[in-house]
Amino acid sequence: MCDECGHDTPRWHGRCPACGAWNSMVEQVLPAGGGPPGAASAGNVAFRPPQPITEIPSGGEERISTHMEEFDRILGGGLVAGSVTLLGGEPGVGKSTLMLQVAHHLASYNVAPALYVTGEESARQTRMRAERLGAFNEALLVLCETDVDAIIQAVEKTKPLAVVIDSIQTLASADLPSAPGSVAQIRASAARLVRLAKDLGLAFFFVGHVTKEGVVAGPRLLEHMVDTVLYFEGERHFSYRILRAVKNRFGSTNEIGIFEMTEKGLKSVANPSEMFLSERPSQSAGSVVLAAIAGARPLLVEVQALVSPNGGFGPPRRSAHGMDARRLALILAVLEKRVGLSLSDRDVFVNIVGGLRIEEPALDLAVAAAVAGSMLNRPVEKGSVVLGEVGLAGETRSVGQLQKRLNEARRLGFDLCVYGAPPDEKPRKDGNLALYPASTVEEALRLLGLHG
Repeated sequence: MCDECGHDTPRWHGRCPACGAWNSMVEQVLPAGGGPPGAASAGNVAFRPPQPITEIPSGGEERISTHMEEFDRILGGGLVAGSVTLLGGEPGVGKSTLMLQVAHHLASYNVAPALYVTGEESARQTRMRAERLGAFNEALLVLCETDVDAIIQAVEKTKPLAVVIDSIQTLASADLPSAPGSVAQIRASAARLVRLAKDLGLAFFFVGHVTKEGVVAGPRLLEHMVDTVLYFEGERHFSYRILRAVKNRFGSTNEIGIFEMTEKGLKSVANPSEMFLSERPSQSAGSVVLAAIAGARPLLVEVQALVSPNGGFGPPRRSAHGMDARRLALILAVLEKRVGLSLSDRDVFVNIVGGLRIEEPALDLAVAAAVAGSMLNRPVEKGSVVLGEVGLAGETRSVGQLQKRLNEARRLGFDLCVYGAPPDEKPRKDGNLALYPASTVEEALRLLGLHG
C-alpha cells in the first residue's frame, strides 16, 4: 500500500503505479476475508432510500465560539457541529498547547464537556501542561488511549461538545494487525471517527505529524476525509506562530491566524500589522511596506530585497521567500526592459518578513520598488506604503479592497500611498494619507523617489 496516496497492489513496486512516488510502497496485512476493516456484505446493509433535495430540512451552520479570536477567524467564524478538523505542524511548534487551550475554552463556556484524547503523553503530563496554561476545568476530560474502539465507547458515553485526538498517528484498530501509524491504521481509524462525528454531531480535531516535505504524515486520503485542514507554522525559537487553512468547507482558505507563544500558552495577536513592522529598519534601501489582504483582514507587511553583483561566478541567483519565484522573474524582466535597470548580472533576493506567504497581485509593485531601491541604494519616501499589480508592458493595475488597505495604512500613521491605477485617475487625500495613483512602474518608482 502506498504511503502517499493509499493505492494498494498485490505485490511490491519501487514506484507507486497511481501517484508515481518512489519507495512509498509498504506491506500491509489485511484482515481475514481480504476486505478492508469494517467492510460489510451487501446483505447486511439496511436499505436507505434517497431523498429529494427539496425535502431535506435546511439548517444553518450554527457556530460555536472557541473564545480564541484568531482561531475562530481561521475556522470561518467559529466551530461547526459535526465538523472534523485536521491540524498539522512540526514537532515542538505548539499543536498540543493550542488544542488543549481550545478544549479548555470550549469546556469553560459551554454546557457540554470537551474530551482530550492523548496517545503520546500520560495523564500526569497532560495535567502539568494544563496547570502551566491555566486550562484547569472539571468539564475538560482527559483520556489516555490509543485503541479506536475504546475511544468511541468513551465518546458515546460522555457526549462531549468536542473531541481532540492527539495524535491521529498513534491510534490503532484491533481489526488490523499492522502497527499504529501505518497507512491502513490511519485510514481505518480516521474513517470510523469521521463517521462518529457526523452521526453524533460532534466536532473532532485530529492532531497530525508532518513529514520532512511539510505535509501531514499518512495517506493523502486523510486530508480528503476531513472538513478543514490547518497548518501551524513557526520557528520554535521565536515567539510568533502562524495558523493557516489549506482546506475549509465552512470558510475561506485565505485567512491566517497569528499567535504569540508565552509562558501561559498561546495568545491571539490583536494587531498583526504592528507586529510585522515592529522591527523594520528606518529608511533602509530595499525595504518597502505592502498593504496586503489576508482573507477579510488587511495586513501591512514588509517586503525586503537585496541586489548584489554576481561577480561572474555562474548565472545570477534569484531567491524568493514568501512569494512565487516565477512572479519574481517576471517583475525583474519588466524592470530591465521597461525601466532600464540592469539586473542580468546581479543576484536578487526577495523576502516577505514574518514568515508570511503572499500570493495576491498587489505584491508586484512593492517587490519592484524594493528591488529598485536596493539596486540604486535609495530608500523609498518616508511613511510610504505601496500596492499594485504589474503587467508585462510595464503598466500597473488596480487591486481589490483598496479602501480596507488604505484604512489600515492610515491607522498605523502612514502618510503616502502609491498604488496601481488607470492613467486618468488623479491624486487625492484620504484623511492624513496622500494617495498617488501610478499607471506605470516607472511612474510609481518616480513617486517613491527611486527613479528620474
